[in-house]
Amino acid sequence: MKTINILLTGMLLLLICSCSRFLAEKSDSSLTIPETLADNQAMLDRYHILSSNATSGEVSADDLYVTEADYMTMPNEADKRLYTWQPDYVSLASGNDWQTCFSKINILNTVLFNLSQYHIPDADNVKGQALVLRAAYYLEASQLWTQAYHPQNAATQKGMPLRLDPDMNIPSVRASLKDTYAQILADLHEAVHLLPVQQIAVTRPSKVTALGYLARTYLYMGDYGNALKYGKETLTNYSHLMDFNTLNPTASYPIKEMNTEVLLPTSMGYSPFLTSTKGKVNPSLYESYHANDLRKSVFFKVLPTGEVLFKGNYSGNSGRMTCLAMDEVYLTVAESYAAAGDAANAMAVLNQLLVKRWKTGTFVPFTAGTGAQALQIIRSERRKELLFRGLRWADLKRYNREGANINLTKTVGGQTYNLPANDLRYAIAIPEDIIRMTGMPQNER
Repeated sequence: MKTINILLTGMLLLLICSCSRFLAEKSDSSLTIPETLADNQAMLDRYHILSSNATSGEVSADDLYVTEADYMTMPNEADKRLYTWQPDYVSLASGNDWQTCFSKINILNTVLFNLSQYHIPDADNVKGQALVLRAAYYLEASQLWTQAYHPQNAATQKGMPLRLDPDMNIPSVRASLKDTYAQILADLHEAVHLLPVQQIAVTRPSKVTALGYLARTYLYMGDYGNALKYGKETLTNYSHLMDFNTLNPTASYPIKEMNTEVLLPTSMGYSPFLTSTKGKVNPSLYESYHANDLRKSVFFKVLPTGEVLFKGNYSGNSGRMTCLAMDEVYLTVAESYAAAGDAANAMAVLNQLLVKRWKTGTFVPFTAGTGAQALQIIRSERRKELLFRGLRWADLKRYNREGANINLTKTVGGQTYNLPANDLRYAIAIPEDIIRMTGMPQNER
């Protein structure tokens, strides 16, 4: 018994010493504070985390439909409500687009805070990358949860909560739509002067990436003068396009990942409505492609049932991509010329893109007599080119802002659902649990 007591006493002393040493150690969080430039670059290089974008806009738009049989198999009621433009409860309680968006923004805020807090030298490149990504995610979020930008009333319209600090204790308050876009533009303009023209990896935003996002932002705002300016500056620095004549249209996925057009490769998150077999293309949209337009065979697979599936992802596989790419920049420049009434230059830029999409020797350049005619042609080609890229929802909003009067209709289970032009539901409902936690006002219905 005396021997046992001695052993127990020794073990207790060892345990106390071990605990004392453990309590004297720094916590894991203090050990992993990214105080070096390499640490913060590593945070931005977590591509699998920072590249996943929202699905809500694509599910809500008119580029896809699902059959009634597939609709009935959808596992989440929130997804079904989103698809049919219900006014509320269109997001899951967790793992939703809002949560994904702001978790990424928090990472970027953390990097920007670290660079400033620890006075990290030679940080321009890393800072510029973080600013581009933060702007990109706020721009995407604005297309989902706010109304279309109107310069006349943007100061009074609800925008996004502008969280620019990683401190999670700071309350979320919705800024105006004007201030939201001002922050996006400020981040991008600053980044342009910090970044190299090109990076060692396409997953890192470059000056060209920042310019491309500036062109997209101004296009969404209806500021065609600046959209043209920054779109042309993008093309001055980088103008590569794929020639679809070099692709194999019989391949399961003819377009390679990280191809020469991609400026920043981002992907859509998962939604059962967007899977490669369930999200189908409207037959009338498929038929709008000319027989010599190679996109018709590169982008689509026609099933024996006549249903059309999309395979033209810029991912090289079944994953949907939301990447910023050169084809979008060409279309932005063309549209901006057309909006200014310059039909000749608008068609010239559009034709530079389309000649790479048609079978060699068959393309007849498009012509237009007026800016309005050019605009109609370009917007039709924009839809055909940027299918399943997460852009259609934003395009519908801005077209309707300008009087396009596009009304959407979906039929499920014998019931027809309508979304009129400029409907308040174009600003998707913010998740109800976020509203409860923050006290922010919900989007009007």
